[in-house]
Amino acid sequence: MENVLRPALVVGAALVLTLVAGWVLDLLLRKADARHTETPLWGLLRRCGPPFRLVLGTAALQAAYRPAGILPAHAAGVGHALTLVQIASTAWLLVAVAAAVVEAAYARYAAASPDDARVRRVRTQVTLIQRVLTALAVVVAAAAMLLTFPPMRTVGASVLASAGVLGIVAGIAAQASLGNLFAGLQIAFGDTVRIGDTVVVDKEWGKVEEITLTFLVVRTWDERRITMPVSYFTGKPYENWSRGGAQMTGTVFWHLDHSAPVPLMRDKLAEILKDIPEWDGRTGSLAVTDTTPHTIVVRAVVTAKDGDDVWTLRCAVRERLITWLAAEHPYALPRVTTAEATPRDTA
Repeated sequence: MENVLRPALVVGAALVLTLVAGWVLDLLLRKADARHTETPLWGLLRRCGPPFRLVLGTAALQAAYRPAGILPAHAAGVGHALTLVQIASTAWLLVAVAAAVVEAAYARYAAASPDDARVRRVRTQVTLIQRVLTALAVVVAAAAMLLTFPPMRTVGASVLASAGVLGIVAGIAAQASLGNLFAGLQIAFGDTVRIGDTVVVDKEWGKVEEITLTFLVVRTWDERRITMPVSYFTGKPYENWSRGGAQMTGTVFWHLDHSAPVPLMRDKLAEILKDIPEWDGRTGSLAVTDTTPHTIVVRAVVTAKDGDDVWTLRCAVRERLITWLAAEHPYALPRVTTAEATPRDTA
């Protein structure tokens, strides 16, 4: 009976200790979060409760499983399994803590900074750094777990001796992946493109929705997602409408008859712009920019605070002005002049 009760009591005590410690930690974090409302760190750290409980419970079992006689015939296997769980849970806890600290720091910076471009830049950098740290923690934890197996320790010297050759082979085989990895770091710290930027790539207009270490996602205006390798943005030209400020200038063209009332159109444009909320008031001009034997080209230049608004503004100006011309000055619309053919004299 003792061989059954002792292991059960030890496991139960470890479980109770884990639950109580987890509850106390959560209580302390909630009180700290209530006292320090200026930072979300303490509330974010509450997400670390599950890995913390797993680390604590595993540590308690590691300390007590031999004296308690838990599966004495398989003590080595139990200890090895607990070690693997401890390594994995510790890596999970470190990743969760790092994520909470990084997210809290970004939230405070975003709340204090009035520069939206710098906020998006920091967000891009923080996201990539967090993913690099997570990948590093996973790799280190996996390596540590593998090294707990005796055969892996035995071949360790051979692996280190051949690391140079393997590194060269791996570098050649993973050239594209490594190129994308370094391109992602270059994007993060070179500030060439950021999450939320409005870009034009391969004649597709959209916003950068996600940046990872190897690929970048652009959400187009019609809700499609274009996934591209990050190396594209370091090796090929593209348009970044948010670079150097989000303000945009747009143009609207009309092909009209030579008799079009350009001065009246200029007045009407000013009237239309006042009624469109997307116009930022910086520029609103109209001029004849070209002429052909049959038409003239009239161009309006308008401005808005960003790429989305300038697109909406251009469409609204084009629609309202052409509607006004059709209703008030239909003679200004393009026409094709025709005449009856003169009969050929056959005499």
